[in-house]
Amino acid sequence: MPSTRVPAAGSAPAARQNLILVVTCLALGTVVAAMASLNVALPDLARETHATQTQLSWIIDSYSLVFASLLLPAGALGDRFGRRRALLAGLTLFGAGSAAAALTTEPSTLIALRGVLGVGAALVMPATLSTITSTFPRAQRARAVSVWAAVAGASALVGLFATGALLEGWSWRSVFLLNVVLALIALVGTLLFVPESAEPKQPRLDVGGALLAVVGLVALVYSVIEAPTRGWANPVTLAGIGLGLAVLTGFVLFELRRENPLLDPRLFRNPHFAAGSLSIMLQFFVFFGFIFVMMQYLQLVRGDSALMAATAMLPMAVTMVPVSRVAPVLVARFGFRGPWVAGLVGVAAGMGVLSRLDASSPYWLIATGLVPLGAGMGLAMTPATTSITDALPRSLQNVGSAMNDLARELGGALGIAVLGSLLSAAYRDHLSLPGLPDHVADAARSSLAAAHAIGGPVSGRATTAFIDGMHLALLGAGAAALFAALAVALLLRSAPRPEQAADDHEGPRPIGREKQPSYL
Repeated sequence: MPSTRVPAAGSAPAARQNLILVVTCLALGTVVAAMASLNVALPDLARETHATQTQLSWIIDSYSLVFASLLLPAGALGDRFGRRRALLAGLTLFGAGSAAAALTTEPSTLIALRGVLGVGAALVMPATLSTITSTFPRAQRARAVSVWAAVAGASALVGLFATGALLEGWSWRSVFLLNVVLALIALVGTLLFVPESAEPKQPRLDVGGALLAVVGLVALVYSVIEAPTRGWANPVTLAGIGLGLAVLTGFVLFELRRENPLLDPRLFRNPHFAAGSLSIMLQFFVFFGFIFVMMQYLQLVRGDSALMAATAMLPMAVTMVPVSRVAPVLVARFGFRGPWVAGLVGVAAGMGVLSRLDASSPYWLIATGLVPLGAGMGLAMTPATTSITDALPRSLQNVGSAMNDLARELGGALGIAVLGSLLSAAYRDHLSLPGLPDHVADAARSSLAAAHAIGGPVSGRATTAFIDGMHLALLGAGAAALFAALAVALLLRSAPRPEQAADDHEGPRPIGREKQPSYL
Protein backbone atom coordinates (compact mmCIF):
# COMPACT_ATOMS: atom_id res chain seq x y z
CA MET A 1 0.00 0.00 0.00
CA PRO A 2 1.51 3.36 -0.98
CA SER A 3 2.12 5.74 1.90
CA THR A 4 4.02 8.80 2.93
CA ARG A 5 5.84 6.92 5.66
CA VAL A 6 9.44 8.08 6.03
CA PRO A 7 11.56 5.40 4.27
CA ALA A 8 14.60 5.82 6.49
CA ALA A 9 12.72 5.68 9.79
CA GLY A 10 13.52 2.03 10.33
CA SER A 11 17.23 2.69 9.86
CA ALA A 12 17.33 5.84 11.99
CA PRO A 13 20.05 5.95 14.65
CA ALA A 14 19.12 4.57 18.04
CA ALA A 15 19.44 8.04 19.59
CA ARG A 16 16.86 9.45 17.15
CA GLN A 17 14.50 6.53 17.86
CA ASN A 18 14.77 7.16 21.58
CA LEU A 19 13.95 10.83 21.09
CA ILE A 20 10.86 9.88 19.07
CA LEU A 21 9.79 7.50 21.85
CA VAL A 22 10.32 10.12 24.56
CA VAL A 23 8.33 12.77 22.67
CA THR A 24 5.40 10.51 21.79
CA CYS A 25 5.21 9.09 25.33
CA LEU A 26 5.29 12.60 26.79
CA ALA A 27 2.37 13.57 24.53
CA LEU A 28 0.52 10.38 25.49
CA GLY A 29 1.12 10.84 29.22
CA THR A 30 -0.05 14.45 29.06
CA VAL A 31 -3.48 13.62 27.61
CA VAL A 32 -4.05 10.41 29.64
CA ALA A 33 -3.12 12.09 32.95
CA ALA A 34 -5.69 14.81 32.26
CA MET A 35 -8.50 12.24 32.57
CA ALA A 36 -7.84 11.71 36.28
CA SER A 37 -5.68 14.61 37.51
CA LEU A 38 -8.42 17.22 37.88
CA ASN A 39 -10.36 14.94 40.26
CA VAL A 40 -7.94 15.95 43.02
CA ALA A 41 -8.85 19.60 42.48
CA LEU A 42 -12.64 19.12 42.71
CA PRO A 43 -12.99 20.62 46.22
CA ASP A 44 -11.00 23.70 45.17
CA LEU A 45 -13.04 24.01 41.99
CA ALA A 46 -16.30 23.80 43.92
CA ARG A 47 -15.22 26.47 46.39
CA GLU A 48 -13.75 28.95 43.88
CA THR A 49 -16.15 28.56 40.94
CA HIS A 50 -19.27 27.69 42.99
CA ALA A 51 -19.86 24.71 40.70
CA THR A 52 -22.73 22.41 41.64
CA GLN A 53 -22.27 18.65 42.06
CA THR A 54 -23.70 18.16 38.56
CA GLN A 55 -21.36 20.77 37.10
CA LEU A 56 -18.39 19.09 38.79
CA SER A 57 -19.38 15.86 37.01
CA TRP A 58 -19.48 17.74 33.72
CA ILE A 59 -16.11 19.44 34.31
CA ILE A 60 -14.51 16.01 34.63
CA ASP A 61 -16.63 14.13 32.11
CA SER A 62 -16.77 16.58 29.21
CA TYR A 63 -13.11 15.76 28.55
CA SER A 64 -13.59 11.99 28.76
CA LEU A 65 -16.78 12.00 26.71
CA VAL A 66 -15.36 14.02 23.82
CA PHE A 67 -12.12 12.04 24.00
CA ALA A 68 -13.98 8.71 23.74
CA SER A 69 -16.46 9.87 21.09
CA LEU A 70 -13.80 11.15 18.70
CA LEU A 71 -11.08 8.57 19.30
CA LEU A 72 -11.87 6.31 16.31
CA PRO A 73 -12.48 9.03 13.68
CA ALA A 74 -9.51 11.07 14.92
CA GLY A 75 -7.25 8.03 14.63
CA ALA A 76 -8.47 7.43 11.08
CA LEU A 77 -7.81 11.07 10.16
CA GLY A 78 -4.27 10.83 11.50
CA ASP A 79 -3.58 7.67 9.55
CA ARG A 80 -4.89 9.24 6.35
CA PHE A 81 -3.51 12.79 6.52
CA GLY A 82 -0.41 12.36 8.69
CA ARG A 83 0.24 11.31 12.26
CA ARG A 84 2.72 14.13 12.86
CA ARG A 85 0.10 16.62 11.70
CA ALA A 86 -2.42 15.01 14.06
CA LEU A 87 0.04 15.28 16.95
CA LEU A 88 0.75 18.94 16.20
CA ALA A 89 -2.93 19.82 15.85
CA GLY A 90 -3.92 17.85 18.94
CA LEU A 91 -1.19 19.27 21.16
CA THR A 92 -1.98 22.81 19.98
CA LEU A 93 -5.67 22.40 20.82
CA PHE A 94 -4.86 20.77 24.16
CA GLY A 95 -2.39 23.48 25.16
CA ALA A 96 -4.54 26.40 23.99
CA GLY A 97 -7.62 24.98 25.71
CA SER A 98 -5.66 24.50 28.93
CA ALA A 99 -4.34 28.07 28.83
CA ALA A 100 -7.88 29.42 28.40
CA ALA A 101 -9.20 27.15 31.18
CA ALA A 102 -6.62 28.53 33.62
CA LEU A 103 -8.08 32.02 33.09
CA THR A 104 -11.78 31.23 33.48
CA THR A 105 -13.96 31.46 36.58
CA GLU A 106 -17.23 30.15 35.10
CA PRO A 107 -18.10 26.43 35.47
CA SER A 108 -19.96 26.38 32.13
CA THR A 109 -16.94 27.85 30.32
CA LEU A 110 -14.66 25.37 32.03
CA ILE A 111 -16.89 22.50 30.90
CA ALA A 112 -16.69 23.72 27.29
CA LEU A 113 -12.93 24.14 27.42
CA ARG A 114 -12.47 20.66 28.86
CA GLY A 115 -14.35 19.45 25.79
CA VAL A 116 -11.83 21.29 23.59
CA LEU A 117 -9.05 19.46 25.45
CA GLY A 118 -10.86 16.21 24.66
CA VAL A 119 -10.73 16.96 20.93
CA GLY A 120 -7.00 17.51 21.17
CA ALA A 121 -6.51 14.32 23.20
CA ALA A 122 -8.44 12.27 20.62
CA LEU A 123 -6.03 13.46 17.92
CA VAL A 124 -2.95 12.81 20.06
CA MET A 125 -3.47 9.36 21.57
CA PRO A 126 -3.81 7.18 18.42
CA ALA A 127 -1.15 9.23 16.61
CA THR A 128 1.44 8.44 19.30
CA LEU A 129 1.16 4.67 18.91
CA SER A 130 0.90 4.79 15.12
CA THR A 131 4.04 6.96 14.99
CA ILE A 132 5.95 4.41 17.06
CA THR A 133 4.85 1.41 15.03
CA SER A 134 5.51 3.19 11.72
CA THR A 135 8.97 4.56 12.54
CA PHE A 136 10.57 1.81 14.64
CA PRO A 137 12.14 -1.22 12.92
CA ARG A 138 10.49 -4.55 13.71
CA ALA A 139 13.32 -5.64 16.01
CA GLN A 140 12.84 -2.57 18.24
CA ARG A 141 9.09 -2.19 17.94
CA ALA A 142 8.07 -4.52 20.78
CA ARG A 143 10.27 -2.67 23.28
CA ALA A 144 8.94 0.71 22.16
CA VAL A 145 5.31 -0.40 22.34
CA SER A 146 5.82 -1.89 25.80
CA VAL A 147 7.10 1.52 26.97
CA TRP A 148 4.05 3.17 25.38
CA ALA A 149 1.72 0.73 27.16
CA ALA A 150 3.41 1.35 30.51
CA VAL A 151 3.04 5.11 30.11
CA ALA A 152 -0.62 4.73 29.11
CA GLY A 153 -1.29 2.62 32.19
CA ALA A 154 0.61 4.70 34.74
CA SER A 155 -0.20 8.24 33.60
CA ALA A 156 -3.57 8.48 35.35
CA LEU A 157 -2.05 7.72 38.74
CA VAL A 158 0.96 9.96 38.05
CA GLY A 159 -1.49 12.73 37.21
CA LEU A 160 -3.17 12.34 40.60
CA PHE A 161 0.14 12.69 42.47
CA ALA A 162 1.34 15.61 40.33
CA THR A 163 -1.91 17.49 40.89
CA GLY A 164 -1.83 16.78 44.61
CA ALA A 165 1.69 18.19 44.82
CA LEU A 166 0.75 21.33 42.83
CA LEU A 167 -2.28 22.03 45.00
CA GLU A 168 -0.10 22.13 48.10
CA GLY A 169 1.20 25.52 46.98
CA TRP A 170 -1.09 26.75 44.20
CA SER A 171 -4.73 26.73 43.08
CA TRP A 172 -6.52 24.42 40.64
CA ARG A 173 -5.37 26.72 37.81
CA SER A 174 -1.85 25.31 38.18
CA VAL A 175 -3.14 21.97 36.86
CA PHE A 176 -4.04 23.59 33.54
CA LEU A 177 -0.80 25.56 33.45
CA LEU A 178 1.11 22.29 33.83
CA ASN A 179 -0.86 20.98 30.84
CA VAL A 180 0.30 24.02 28.85
CA VAL A 181 3.96 23.41 29.72
CA LEU A 182 3.83 19.69 28.92
CA ALA A 183 1.95 20.27 25.66
CA LEU A 184 4.44 22.95 24.61
CA ILE A 185 7.44 20.68 25.29
CA ALA A 186 5.80 17.82 23.38
CA LEU A 187 4.89 20.20 20.53
CA VAL A 188 8.49 21.41 20.16
CA GLY A 189 9.75 17.83 20.38
CA THR A 190 7.34 16.74 17.67
CA LEU A 191 8.48 19.56 15.37
CA LEU A 192 12.16 18.70 15.92
CA PHE A 193 12.26 14.92 16.07
CA VAL A 194 9.06 13.16 14.94
CA PRO A 195 8.91 12.20 11.23
CA GLU A 196 5.71 12.32 9.22
CA SER A 197 3.92 9.10 8.31
CA ALA A 198 0.53 8.35 6.79
CA GLU A 199 -1.51 5.81 4.87
CA PRO A 200 -3.36 7.98 2.31
CA LYS A 201 -4.90 5.02 0.45
CA GLN A 202 -7.09 4.00 3.38
CA PRO A 203 -10.86 3.64 2.80
CA ARG A 204 -13.01 6.76 3.00
CA LEU A 205 -13.73 7.87 6.57
CA ASP A 206 -17.11 6.70 7.86
CA VAL A 207 -18.45 10.18 8.64
CA GLY A 208 -22.04 9.00 9.11
CA GLY A 209 -21.02 6.37 11.65
CA ALA A 210 -18.84 8.85 13.52
CA LEU A 211 -21.69 11.39 13.77
CA LEU A 212 -24.18 8.79 14.97
CA ALA A 213 -21.76 7.55 17.62
CA VAL A 214 -21.05 11.07 18.90
CA VAL A 215 -24.73 12.10 19.00
CA GLY A 216 -25.81 8.88 20.71
CA LEU A 217 -23.09 9.00 23.37
CA VAL A 218 -23.56 12.70 24.10
CA ALA A 219 -27.37 12.35 24.44
CA LEU A 220 -27.01 9.35 26.75
CA VAL A 221 -24.29 10.77 29.00
CA TYR A 222 -25.90 14.22 29.13
CA SER A 223 -29.19 12.73 30.30
CA VAL A 224 -27.53 10.59 32.96
CA ILE A 225 -25.46 13.47 34.39
CA GLU A 226 -28.43 15.87 34.43
CA ALA A 227 -30.81 13.28 35.92
CA PRO A 228 -30.20 14.25 39.59
CA THR A 229 -31.16 17.86 38.81
CA ARG A 230 -34.23 17.10 36.71
CA GLY A 231 -35.21 13.80 38.33
CA TRP A 232 -34.77 10.27 36.98
CA ALA A 233 -38.48 10.00 36.17
CA ASN A 234 -38.60 13.42 34.48
CA PRO A 235 -39.85 13.17 30.86
CA VAL A 236 -36.80 15.11 29.61
CA THR A 237 -34.44 12.66 31.32
CA LEU A 238 -36.28 9.60 30.01
CA ALA A 239 -36.53 11.10 26.52
CA GLY A 240 -32.82 11.89 26.48
CA ILE A 241 -31.82 8.40 27.59
CA GLY A 242 -34.24 6.90 25.06
CA LEU A 243 -32.86 9.12 22.29
CA GLY A 244 -29.28 8.16 23.12
CA LEU A 245 -30.06 4.44 23.08
CA ALA A 246 -32.08 4.80 19.86
CA VAL A 247 -29.27 6.65 18.07
CA LEU A 248 -26.68 4.10 19.23
CA THR A 249 -28.96 1.33 17.94
CA GLY A 250 -29.13 3.21 14.66
CA PHE A 251 -25.32 3.38 14.68
CA VAL A 252 -25.14 -0.43 14.91
CA LEU A 253 -27.63 -0.88 12.06
CA PHE A 254 -25.84 1.73 9.95
CA GLU A 255 -22.44 0.11 10.50
CA LEU A 256 -23.80 -3.31 9.50
CA ARG A 257 -24.57 -1.91 6.05
CA ARG A 258 -21.23 -0.15 5.54
CA GLU A 259 -18.51 -1.68 3.40
CA ASN A 260 -15.82 -0.02 5.53
CA PRO A 261 -17.46 0.71 8.90
CA LEU A 262 -15.90 2.76 11.65
CA LEU A 263 -16.50 -0.23 13.94
CA ASP A 264 -17.92 -3.49 12.58
CA PRO A 265 -20.55 -4.82 15.05
CA ARG A 266 -20.01 -8.34 13.68
CA LEU A 267 -16.70 -8.50 15.52
CA PHE A 268 -18.63 -8.87 18.77
CA ARG A 269 -19.82 -12.30 17.64
CA ASN A 270 -16.35 -13.46 18.68
CA PRO A 271 -16.78 -14.26 22.40
CA HIS A 272 -13.19 -13.31 23.29
CA PHE A 273 -13.45 -9.95 21.54
CA ALA A 274 -16.82 -9.26 23.16
CA ALA A 275 -15.64 -10.35 26.62
CA GLY A 276 -12.44 -8.31 26.41
CA SER A 277 -14.21 -5.15 25.22
CA LEU A 278 -16.94 -5.40 27.86
CA SER A 279 -14.46 -6.15 30.63
CA ILE A 280 -12.13 -3.24 29.77
CA MET A 281 -15.07 -0.86 29.55
CA LEU A 282 -16.54 -1.90 32.92
CA GLN A 283 -13.14 -1.98 34.65
CA PHE A 284 -12.51 1.65 33.71
CA PHE A 285 -16.16 2.45 34.45
CA VAL A 286 -15.38 1.38 38.01
CA PHE A 287 -11.89 2.94 38.16
CA PHE A 288 -12.65 6.47 36.94
CA GLY A 289 -16.02 6.63 38.68
CA PHE A 290 -14.35 5.53 41.91
CA ILE A 291 -11.60 8.17 41.59
CA PHE A 292 -14.24 10.86 41.01
CA VAL A 293 -16.11 9.90 44.18
CA MET A 294 -13.11 9.02 46.36
CA MET A 295 -11.16 12.24 45.85
CA GLN A 296 -14.12 14.22 47.17
CA TYR A 297 -14.56 11.89 50.15
CA LEU A 298 -10.91 12.08 51.16
CA GLN A 299 -10.74 15.88 51.00
CA LEU A 300 -14.24 17.06 51.90
CA VAL A 301 -15.21 14.38 54.42
CA ARG A 302 -11.91 13.25 55.93
CA GLY A 303 -10.25 16.65 55.53
CA ASP A 304 -7.12 15.35 53.80
CA SER A 305 -4.98 17.72 51.76
CA ALA A 306 -4.83 17.24 48.00
CA LEU A 307 -1.41 15.57 48.24
CA MET A 308 -2.51 13.29 51.08
CA ALA A 309 -5.62 12.31 49.10
CA ALA A 310 -3.48 11.35 46.10
CA THR A 311 -0.99 9.50 48.34
CA ALA A 312 -3.87 7.56 49.88
CA MET A 313 -4.24 5.74 46.54
CA LEU A 314 -0.78 4.17 46.83
CA PRO A 315 -1.97 0.72 48.02
CA MET A 316 -3.95 0.37 44.80
CA ALA A 317 -0.98 1.32 42.60
CA VAL A 318 1.53 -0.75 44.57
CA THR A 319 -0.70 -3.83 44.27
CA MET A 320 -1.75 -3.34 40.65
CA VAL A 321 1.75 -3.23 39.14
CA PRO A 322 3.20 -6.54 40.47
CA VAL A 323 -0.06 -8.43 39.95
CA SER A 324 -0.25 -7.24 36.33
CA ARG A 325 3.26 -8.64 35.78
CA VAL A 326 2.26 -12.01 37.26
CA ALA A 327 -1.01 -12.15 35.31
CA PRO A 328 0.51 -13.50 32.03
CA VAL A 329 2.09 -16.39 33.97
CA LEU A 330 -1.24 -17.24 35.59
CA VAL A 331 -3.03 -17.03 32.24
CA ALA A 332 -0.48 -19.39 30.67
CA ARG A 333 -0.89 -21.82 33.60
CA PHE A 334 -4.66 -21.72 34.17
CA GLY A 335 -6.09 -20.22 30.98
CA PHE A 336 -7.86 -16.92 30.46
CA ARG A 337 -11.14 -17.53 32.25
CA GLY A 338 -10.07 -18.27 35.84
CA PRO A 339 -7.62 -15.41 36.53
CA TRP A 340 -9.77 -12.99 34.56
CA VAL A 341 -12.97 -13.71 36.50
CA ALA A 342 -11.04 -13.77 39.79
CA GLY A 343 -9.66 -10.31 39.03
CA LEU A 344 -13.11 -8.88 38.37
CA VAL A 345 -14.45 -10.44 41.56
CA GLY A 346 -11.52 -8.81 43.39
CA VAL A 347 -12.54 -5.43 41.98
CA ALA A 348 -16.11 -6.01 43.21
CA ALA A 349 -14.82 -7.06 46.65
CA GLY A 350 -12.75 -3.88 46.89
CA MET A 351 -15.79 -1.79 46.07
CA GLY A 352 -17.80 -3.68 48.68
CA VAL A 353 -15.27 -2.85 51.40
CA LEU A 354 -14.99 0.81 50.35
CA SER A 355 -18.78 1.19 50.32
CA ARG A 356 -18.71 0.72 54.12
CA LEU A 357 -16.67 3.88 54.76
CA ASP A 358 -18.07 6.69 56.87
CA ALA A 359 -16.78 10.00 58.21
CA SER A 360 -14.81 8.35 61.03
CA SER A 361 -13.39 5.32 59.19
CA PRO A 362 -9.68 4.67 59.84
CA TYR A 363 -7.26 4.66 56.92
CA TRP A 364 -6.58 0.92 57.28
CA LEU A 365 -10.16 0.27 56.14
CA ILE A 366 -9.56 2.35 53.01
CA ALA A 367 -6.34 0.42 52.31
CA THR A 368 -8.20 -2.87 52.88
CA GLY A 369 -10.49 -1.95 49.98
CA LEU A 370 -7.76 -0.54 47.74
CA VAL A 371 -5.62 -3.71 47.84
CA PRO A 372 -8.20 -6.08 46.23
CA LEU A 373 -9.21 -3.28 43.86
CA GLY A 374 -5.64 -2.84 42.61
CA ALA A 375 -4.95 -6.59 42.50
CA GLY A 376 -8.19 -7.23 40.65
CA MET A 377 -7.51 -4.52 38.08
CA GLY A 378 -4.00 -5.86 37.49
CA LEU A 379 -5.19 -9.46 37.21
CA ALA A 380 -8.09 -8.77 34.85
CA MET A 381 -6.37 -6.22 32.58
CA THR A 382 -3.91 -8.54 30.83
CA PRO A 383 -6.37 -11.29 29.77
CA ALA A 384 -8.93 -8.68 28.72
CA THR A 385 -6.47 -6.79 26.50
CA THR A 386 -4.95 -10.00 25.14
CA SER A 387 -8.38 -11.42 24.29
CA ILE A 388 -9.23 -8.36 22.20
CA THR A 389 -6.01 -8.44 20.18
CA ASP A 390 -5.58 -12.23 19.93
CA ALA A 391 -9.18 -12.72 18.82
CA LEU A 392 -8.47 -10.93 15.53
CA PRO A 393 -6.21 -11.76 12.60
CA ARG A 394 -3.13 -9.63 11.97
CA SER A 395 -4.94 -7.65 9.30
CA LEU A 396 -7.39 -6.35 11.95
CA GLN A 397 -4.93 -5.57 14.74
CA ASN A 398 -5.58 -1.85 14.24
CA VAL A 399 -9.23 -2.51 15.06
CA GLY A 400 -8.30 -4.45 18.19
CA SER A 401 -5.99 -1.72 19.41
CA ALA A 402 -8.52 1.03 18.71
CA MET A 403 -11.27 -0.97 20.45
CA ASN A 404 -9.09 -1.40 23.53
CA ASP A 405 -8.55 2.37 23.78
CA LEU A 406 -12.20 3.16 22.98
CA ALA A 407 -13.48 0.76 25.65
CA ARG A 408 -11.18 2.33 28.22
CA GLU A 409 -12.11 5.95 27.48
CA LEU A 410 -15.82 5.21 27.04
CA GLY A 411 -15.91 3.22 30.26
CA GLY A 412 -14.27 6.10 32.10
CA ALA A 413 -16.76 8.62 30.70
CA LEU A 414 -19.75 6.45 31.59
CA GLY A 415 -18.35 5.64 35.03
CA ILE A 416 -18.00 9.30 35.95
CA ALA A 417 -21.47 10.03 34.53
CA VAL A 418 -23.34 7.15 36.17
CA LEU A 419 -21.56 6.96 39.53
CA GLY A 420 -21.38 10.74 39.79
CA SER A 421 -25.09 10.91 39.03
CA LEU A 422 -25.92 8.30 41.69
CA LEU A 423 -23.83 10.25 44.22
CA SER A 424 -25.47 13.56 43.34
CA ALA A 425 -29.03 12.18 43.35
CA ALA A 426 -28.65 10.49 46.75
CA TYR A 427 -26.94 13.57 48.20
CA ARG A 428 -29.84 15.80 47.17
CA ASP A 429 -32.52 13.36 48.28
CA HIS A 430 -30.97 12.61 51.69
CA LEU A 431 -30.11 16.20 52.62
CA SER A 432 -32.97 17.45 54.78
CA LEU A 433 -32.75 21.15 55.71
CA PRO A 434 -36.01 22.21 57.37
CA GLY A 435 -36.35 25.83 58.42
CA LEU A 436 -33.62 27.20 56.16
CA PRO A 437 -34.32 29.90 53.56
CA ASP A 438 -34.75 28.42 50.10
CA HIS A 439 -31.65 30.06 48.65
CA VAL A 440 -29.47 28.72 51.48
CA ALA A 441 -30.93 25.22 51.18
CA ASP A 442 -30.45 25.25 47.40
CA ALA A 443 -26.82 26.28 47.84
CA ALA A 444 -26.20 23.45 50.32
CA ARG A 445 -27.81 20.92 47.98
CA SER A 446 -25.64 22.06 45.07
CA SER A 447 -22.45 20.51 46.49
CA LEU A 448 -20.81 19.36 49.71
CA ALA A 449 -18.21 22.14 49.42
CA ALA A 450 -21.01 24.74 49.38
CA ALA A 451 -22.63 23.13 52.42
CA HIS A 452 -19.31 23.27 54.28
CA ALA A 453 -19.06 26.97 53.44
CA ILE A 454 -22.45 27.54 55.11
CA GLY A 455 -21.21 25.65 58.17
CA GLY A 456 -23.03 24.77 61.36
CA PRO A 457 -25.54 21.88 61.38
CA VAL A 458 -25.85 22.17 57.61
CA SER A 459 -22.27 20.95 57.17
CA GLY A 460 -22.82 17.85 59.33
CA ARG A 461 -26.08 16.90 57.61
CA ALA A 462 -24.48 17.41 54.20
CA THR A 463 -21.58 15.16 55.12
CA THR A 464 -23.99 12.41 56.14
CA ALA A 465 -25.94 12.83 52.89
CA PHE A 466 -22.73 12.73 50.85
CA ILE A 467 -21.66 9.48 52.51
CA ASP A 468 -25.08 7.99 51.73
CA GLY A 469 -24.57 8.95 48.09
CA MET A 470 -21.03 7.55 48.11
CA HIS A 471 -22.30 4.22 49.46
CA LEU A 472 -24.82 3.99 46.62
CA ALA A 473 -22.23 4.93 43.97
CA LEU A 474 -19.62 2.43 45.16
CA LEU A 475 -22.18 -0.36 45.49
CA GLY A 476 -23.15 0.43 41.89
CA ALA A 477 -19.50 0.14 40.90
CA GLY A 478 -19.25 -3.23 42.66
CA ALA A 479 -22.38 -4.43 40.85
CA ALA A 480 -20.83 -3.42 37.51
CA ALA A 481 -17.68 -5.43 38.30
CA LEU A 482 -19.74 -8.49 39.30
CA PHE A 483 -21.74 -8.18 36.08
CA ALA A 484 -18.49 -8.10 34.12
CA ALA A 485 -17.26 -11.22 35.95
CA LEU A 486 -20.50 -13.07 35.19
CA ALA A 487 -20.47 -11.97 31.53
CA VAL A 488 -16.85 -13.06 31.03
CA ALA A 489 -17.50 -16.43 32.70
CA LEU A 490 -20.52 -17.08 30.47
CA LEU A 491 -18.94 -15.83 27.24
CA LEU A 492 -15.81 -17.94 27.71
CA ARG A 493 -17.58 -21.02 29.06
CA SER A 494 -17.26 -22.98 25.82
CA ALA A 495 -15.30 -20.60 23.60
CA PRO A 496 -11.98 -21.73 22.07
CA ARG A 497 -8.81 -19.95 23.13
CA PRO A 498 -8.43 -16.66 21.23
CA GLU A 499 -5.31 -17.78 19.44
CA GLN A 500 -7.33 -20.68 18.03
CA ALA A 501 -9.82 -18.21 16.57
CA ALA A 502 -6.97 -16.29 14.99
CA ASP A 503 -5.49 -19.53 13.67
CA ASP A 504 -8.51 -19.89 11.40
CA HIS A 505 -7.17 -16.88 9.50
CA GLU A 506 -3.42 -16.84 9.79
CA GLY A 507 -1.85 -19.94 11.23
CA PRO A 508 -0.57 -20.65 14.71
CA ARG A 509 0.24 -18.02 17.31
CA PRO A 510 2.15 -18.84 20.50
CA ILE A 511 -0.15 -19.44 23.47
CA GLY A 512 -0.19 -16.67 26.05
CA ARG A 513 1.71 -14.19 23.91
CA GLU A 514 0.03 -10.81 23.61
CA LYS A 515 -0.07 -9.21 20.20
CA GLN A 516 1.44 -5.77 20.20
CA PRO A 517 -1.21 -3.15 19.40
CA SER A 518 -1.05 -1.05 16.27
CA TYR A 519 -3.13 1.60 14.60
CA LEU A 520 -1.61 0.73 11.23
